[in-house]
Amino acid sequence: MKTYYVYILKCFDNSYYTGVTSNLSKRFFDHNSGKHQDSYTYSRRPLKLVYYCEFTNVNLAIETEKQIKKWSRAKKEALIRGDYDALPNLAKKKF
Repeated sequence: MKTYYVYILKCFDNSYYTGVTSNLSKRFFDHNSGKHQDSYTYSRRPLKLVYYCEFTNVNLAIETEKQIKKWSRAKKEALIRGDYDALPNLAKKKF
């Protein structure tokens, strides 16, 4: 069974990049080496892998990546810290 990874990189400019891959070590190497000059991470190196989770269903991995990309910085940082109790509160809109 193939494994897929959703990952978050912390960029040199302190922004976050979220992606999905089936080969995490190769993908991280590609990001950090600047293999793709037109990518978001190219001008924001060096990068640090700060979070990843594993999936056996590619569709669920892609869905999770898309969901995380929409999250606020605070919510991504709670996920990175493993503060899962904070995630529902960070999802609520403030009026």
